[in-house]
Amino acid sequence: MRAEERPPPPTVPRIAYLISGSAGDGAALRRTLRALYHPANTYVVHLDLEAPAAERAELAAAIRADPVYARFRNVRVVTRANLVTYRGPTMVANTLHAAAILLREGGDWDWFINLSASDYPLITQDDLLHVLSELPRQLNFIEHTSDIGWKEWQRAKPVIIDPGLYSLQKSDVFWITEKRSVPTAFKLFTGSAWMMLTHQFIEYCIWGWDNLPRTVLMYYANFLSSPEGYFHTVICNVPEFRNTTVNHDLHFISWDNPPKQHPHYLTVDDFEGMLNSNAPFARKFGREDPVLDKIDQELLGRQPDGFVPGGWTYLLNTTEKGGPFTVERVQDLRPGPGVDRLKKLVTGLLTQEGFDDKHCL
Repeated sequence: MRAEERPPPPTVPRIAYLISGSAGDGAALRRTLRALYHPANTYVVHLDLEAPAAERAELAAAIRADPVYARFRNVRVVTRANLVTYRGPTMVANTLHAAAILLREGGDWDWFINLSASDYPLITQDDLLHVLSELPRQLNFIEHTSDIGWKEWQRAKPVIIDPGLYSLQKSDVFWITEKRSVPTAFKLFTGSAWMMLTHQFIEYCIWGWDNLPRTVLMYYANFLSSPEGYFHTVICNVPEFRNTTVNHDLHFISWDNPPKQHPHYLTVDDFEGMLNSNAPFARKFGREDPVLDKIDQELLGRQPDGFVPGGWTYLLNTTEKGGPFTVERVQDLRPGPGVDRLKKLVTGLLTQEGFDDKHCL
């Protein structure tokens, strides 16, 4: 192949993160943000309306005062907070709100990842960006299935009202006595509430040029645990996107069998399981659980209250103060052992037998 015919070298992708929390999560959210930080990315952080105004103000002040965040200006705090009740549709509404902010202000990013303050990375951002630089940028990592099983009777047919849509106080959803049939205009899918979605698909969900995202959103306004179905149902009912799915949520999560509403809290006893999963993220962690320090020390190389070392921290220290700073080239990344683990996971997903025939089943 002649030099002029060679494809250009891969560029460093950009990730848009939503990190959300509730009352008392301010410190955990700041820690997760620090462990995930990279100047090539963009971040929206959200403490929901149940958190005291003082806690939200403290979070915003801490981000404004940080010299690194101030330099790159890629962390945004949602000031008009939403009330989020996780059993209702308000988590979907909050995710779409953050996505709209990221589309309007977040620049040219490639993937959107939603996390909570109780999530934590198991690999560095340089590891993640290095692996993603080799992937087609139309892939959506979203765990999904059309086999909704018991959820047809317990979630699809009941009709619920989420007070979080109209109240300033958090309270549980309530049920309407009337039931409804399963939709015939679109097929229902279900899966994990945690995902990595492409810029193109997020843009479609916000703009909804054929109105499907809005129609499905109105349906899921009365659906229990709608974060486990809304994006899955939209993506699998659109020919443009249904063949872009990778059936994984990129998380290590420890569930009961059969699963209950919430997973187990992870501890040091789960460390080997996290490592062996090859997943880039894990949840759910208790606030300041000792396993987070172990992840910092053994997987991320992060000092207390510090950033995770990477190519950008090296470049930052060698760049003339006030001069331009970019991390555009994959060669500027400094990946570690997490690259091999994530490559193993992603390669296994993309090369499994019949991969092209297993989208949205």
